[in-house]
Amino acid sequence: MSDVNKTIQKWHASFRKGTDFDSWGQLVEAIDEYQILARQLQKEVQATNSPDFTEEQKKTLGKIATCLEMRSASLQCTQSKEEFKLEDLKKLEAIIKSILTYNKEFPFDVQPVPLRKILAPGEEENLELEEEEDAAAGAGSTEAFPQRAPASQGTLLPRLPSEPGMTLLTIKIEKIGLKDAGQCIDPYMTISVKDLNGVDLNPVQDTPVATRKEDTYIHFSVDVEIQRHVEKLPKGAAIFFEFKHYKPKKRFTSTKCFAFMEMDEIKPGPIVIELYKKPTDFKRKKLQLLTKKPLYLHLHQTLHKDS
Repeated sequence: MSDVNKTIQKWHASFRKGTDFDSWGQLVEAIDEYQILARQLQKEVQATNSPDFTEEQKKTLGKIATCLEMRSASLQCTQSKEEFKLEDLKKLEAIIKSILTYNKEFPFDVQPVPLRKILAPGEEENLELEEEEDAAAGAGSTEAFPQRAPASQGTLLPRLPSEPGMTLLTIKIEKIGLKDAGQCIDPYMTISVKDLNGVDLNPVQDTPVATRKEDTYIHFSVDVEIQRHVEKLPKGAAIFFEFKHYKPKKRFTSTKCFAFMEMDEIKPGPIVIELYKKPTDFKRKKLQLLTKKPLYLHLHQTLHKDS
């Protein structure tokens, strides 16, 4: 079986898993699966060097991602007037399975979700010089760039329902220390939970844009609810924090650095973790510290256990 067929098979299995959870009334698990699949499809849509899918097929994949997000939103907001029903979503299963040969009109009038530009690791590293030029040119003026799409309000999710004997984790992102903190435009954090192979275990969340900067610190003071019970996190998993900011000259959002927390570091109270150079290494094999200076990501953990 070719790699592209394996990818499609994986998408189909994820789609079935989500709709099964949905039909069984396991809404938290369904939302989880829908959002992970939507993000995988969106990444494929954005891939500029992928010959596996035509532009038309990518457009269809983007529309499927939109429908997954609409169904997820319907499950999270029961009073939504724009409800996207499960039976409607199930109509897309045949399209995913036959995406390489599908040539009919898409059954719903939706548009692909607009995305921030995601850079390949090599591309980001080649832009270091331009980043310095941005800072030198006083790039804080952003009014001339109306096309940008920062995280603004963020995509943080509410705490999961409690279960007897199970533990939930809230992480407050307090602040991050950076030597050029004052020059970062529209800074925010992307939080994800990955296994040892770098595969998403939870929906990825963005914080709102941080607005308070003080000396070498950017303050977030925001709570992130980890979307899985601690006991259900597999051995070797890690929670990643990617610091991102907007580059006006290039009109894209870029990752500046990242940090991560492993399972044995989950304990109540404050924790300070090191920052690493981009690109984000989700497999944790080639880590390079961002700086030798005492600048870190400051977090505070709260564990909620339902006895």
